Amino acid sequence: MSQYYDGTKLLSLSDINGERPEIYICVGNRTAGKSVYFKRLLVNNFKTSGKKFIYLYRFSYQLSGAAEQFFNDIKPLFFEFDEMTQEPISKGLFYRLRLNGEECGFAVALSNVDALKNCRSYFIDVENVLLDEFQSETNHYCSKETEKFQSLHYTIASGMGKQYRYIRTFLVGNFVSLLNIYFVALGIHKRLRNDTKFLRGDGFVLEQTFNESASQSILKSGFAQAFTNKSYSNYASHNIYLNDNTAFVEKMKGSFRYKATIKFENNYYGVREYSENGLVYISDSIDSTYTYILTFSADDHNTNCIMIDRYSVLIAQLRKAFDLGCMRFENLQCKNMMLDVLSYS
Repeated sequence: MSQYYDGTKLLSLSDINGERPEIYICVGNRTAGKSVYFKRLLVNNFKTSGKKFIYLYRFSYQLSGAAEQFFNDIKPLFFEFDEMTQEPISKGLFYRLRLNGEECGFAVALSNVDALKNCRSYFIDVENVLLDEFQSETNHYCSKETEKFQSLHYTIASGMGKQYRYIRTFLVGNFVSLLNIYFVALGIHKRLRNDTKFLRGDGFVLEQTFNESASQSILKSGFAQAFTNKSYSNYASHNIYLNDNTAFVEKMKGSFRYKATIKFENNYYGVREYSENGLVYISDSIDSTYTYILTFSADDHNTNCIMIDRYSVLIAQLRKAFDLGCMRFENLQCKNMMLDVLSYS
């Protein structure tokens, strides 16, 4: 087995419909070589076939060092005699990347997506897109990032006499959260398990990889051993999602009393009380015959909802159940919803 990541298997997969995917997602433990593999792939695609690429960032302030960030780690390994440079376009709205003086691609920020619509002619021969570190450890994403991601894709995919072109997109990152915005948008968060190796969806395929060599290198380091709080080292070295705590996530059975339907961020959740167990259960299945729908924000409020505040009896009951460890959740989405509700309300 190779010491570093090899994406050959991922790239060979069809999506759940047997079609060629447009989105390839790779997640794994740190220092496994994922980013190196895909950056090398983009350069080799350009050198052998002239396929240009976009190296994607979130924010415009990240663009100025794109050439060095993209190329510095792969140059001594695979491209010792090559040079990558960059130059600003439209006063730094985005950057042109050059390999040995020849245009090979662009560095682009999602935060600039609206302005980039007027620059679509630059991207007519782009065929690959890479968003590295697509999961944020600090949950610091662009406003409406997945919408911006989709908008940019359609901007790139037009041209060359076609209304839509196939663009291969790579999302690469470490284990951070099952509830990262991309997994939620693609419905992955409800399907992925710790032991999943490959996952197929509509238009995408995902690989969840674990590199034992990288894991041992981190765990044996003096730096990792120096910290008494091992949560970050575990995240860096194992297939553990840093921001996820699966405590109290389980399935409930038995008799219950339906207490409420909650609408939160346009999703609906059921609150059930299991008296025999002394537990309150939050799930994403609801009793459609229950006429009262509770909400906590103006964005979710409509004529079918009742707005309640932090001083309501229900909130007090839910908070007490949570504080006493008497609340259970069907999945992480339900748990995180309740955490948001109890902290927001």
